[in-house]
Amino acid sequence: MYLFQILLPLYDNEGREQPSELFGDVRRQLTGEFGGLTAYSRTPAQGLWKDEGETHRDDIVVFEVMAAELDKEWWDAYRRQLEQGFRQEAIVIRAQETLLL
Repeated sequence: MYLFQILLPLYDNEGREQPSELFGDVRRQLTGEFGGLTAYSRTPAQGLWKDEGETHRDDIVVFEVMAAELDKEWWDAYRRQLEQGFRQEAIVIRAQETLLL
């Protein structure tokens, strides 16, 4: 079993709030594809990273889904779709093997 986490920014690169419809579309697509999801959206997490000596910050929400298999091609295409829709250079999607107890 795999746990997938998608880190989605609340604001675009110009500091504009992302349209709520984008998050609704992600919820619908992931629920349809994987049968459910968990969204951590009440209190945004903060992502920090350095680029050329400058520290950048994002307020993010995390969506999680679980699947029996890791379909790298599907996830790569979906990441590119999210990057375009959310107007981002990169969207982080991470996967980890997990054991259901």
